[in-house]
Amino acid sequence: MTTTTSAADNRRSAIRFIVCLGIVSLFADMTYEGAYSGLGSLLQGFGASALAVGFISGLGEMIAAGLRYFSGKLADRTHAYWTIVVIGYVLNMLAIPGLGFAQSWPVVALLVVAERTGKAIRGPARDVLLSEATEVVGHGWGFGLHAAMDQTGAVIGPLLLGLAIARLGGVRPAFVLLVVPAVLALASLLLARHFRHTPGHAPRTKPPQPLPRVFWTYVIAAGVLAGGFFDFPLLNYHLTQSGLFHADTVSYLYALAMGATGLAALVCGRLFDRHGLPVLIFGVLVTMLALPLGFLGGRLAAATAVVCWGAGLGVQDATLRSGIAQVVSMNKRGTAFGTFNGVYGVMWFLGSVVMGYLYSYSLVALVVFGLVLQVAAALLFAWIRRPLAAARAD
Repeated sequence: MTTTTSAADNRRSAIRFIVCLGIVSLFADMTYEGAYSGLGSLLQGFGASALAVGFISGLGEMIAAGLRYFSGKLADRTHAYWTIVVIGYVLNMLAIPGLGFAQSWPVVALLVVAERTGKAIRGPARDVLLSEATEVVGHGWGFGLHAAMDQTGAVIGPLLLGLAIARLGGVRPAFVLLVVPAVLALASLLLARHFRHTPGHAPRTKPPQPLPRVFWTYVIAAGVLAGGFFDFPLLNYHLTQSGLFHADTVSYLYALAMGATGLAALVCGRLFDRHGLPVLIFGVLVTMLALPLGFLGGRLAAATAVVCWGAGLGVQDATLRSGIAQVVSMNKRGTAFGTFNGVYGVMWFLGSVVMGYLYSYSLVALVVFGLVLQVAAALLFAWIRRPLAAARAD
């Protein structure tokens, strides 16, 4: 009876902590996903080209990628998870409202890099804390629940930005209002710190385990997927440049995408715990539809593409980190998450630059480039499905 009660208390503690971190992410996503939904329009207003939009979108990810690797190793070495998380969130939340005061697109680029840097600093440490709690409730479901709350903020933020653009008559003034959810994110971080989950049993002490061989193949597959996964600011640029939608409407569409992301993350996280990598492979196939529909179709096709893009992103949010948590021991997860995010970010940057260049050259070439990489990623994930299942950490 005592053991059952203890297990139930441990599960409640884990869920409470996941929800608390989810609240932090909700307000944080209101801030930077709200900004993200209008970034392409902001850059276009400063006269940036499609290549510049792709470069800026990917540059932040590339710089942040290298920092994720080092911040992950630092988290493993120091175990100062909360210090690293707080520093990252503070930098995140300061950079975004500053976009409203930018006077040129190079300044926007610097602030985007600063925001991505903050996300990189806190990402691996936050994921380690989260994975400790998801160990109790199931990695797929736990990460999926967190992602669903995360995406709730990602829906609200773009909606508020779209309304602000319509009411204020411009993109830049609307960005200043994002200071409100930024402050709420930092305040809710204190609440999450108070409710940190601690395991209901003494952790097993064992020497650091090497990263399994299948992990590296898994990371390569994720990197190939990132290279073919277009960044939303490029689609934003296309939709406004082509006259298909106005800037405020694109923000509403992005909110719809984030809703699809949250729903897909919640459902597919649970499915991933039961079925594994086939769920991720299915998500890749859904994401592929966004390329031809978004860049080669009309208004209805573009709106459908936004939903497909969001759903595919939700599957990735719920499954990619879960797969790592399943095969990597706790004492190496900071390094593992940092390495994964590093490769993913560098490949995202390279793919974004190529797609930004191809946009001006040929939309068909852009679509083919993305499809080839995503098909390759799906094949790689299918190839390692059984080795990954066999390598699950104890």
